[in-house]
Amino acid sequence: MKQKSKGAPGIPGWAKVLITVVVLVGAAALIFTQLPRGAFSTDLSLIGQGKPVAVVARDISFVAGGEVMDLMNTVRHEYVDRMEFLVAHLGRPEGQAFARNYDAADGTLVVFSADGTPVTSVRAPRTDAELRRALDSAIYR
Repeated sequence: MKQKSKGAPGIPGWAKVLITVVVLVGAAALIFTQLPRGAFSTDLSLIGQGKPVAVVARDISFVAGGEVMDLMNTVRHEYVDRMEFLVAHLGRPEGQAFARNYDAADGTLVVFSADGTPVTSVRAPRTDAELRRALDSAIYR
């Protein structure tokens, strides 16, 4: 009499479905975290055009710039009529030139007066109070 030999048990169907769902949710979460944060212009030519400007240096390989952009979004509505909010993407030539000219790294906020003079530079502000102080320094100058 011959007996059938059983191989190693396979992965049950429900486990395959669960693994697939987890992988898809993880991929969606990763993609979502890489989406742009808010509508920040990259037009650095707006500096010195008659309105104060706040520029955050952003490198997508690091998190500080994204965190500063999120922080800026929490107070932006209070300042949007009085100043411009821009991003200098450090992966682009104009962003790299900005970083060289103003000693900026990912997350650095550089605030300019209406005439384009740098007023203050803050390395990765962490609180809305710290951010407001920097923004107010250009408005109430």
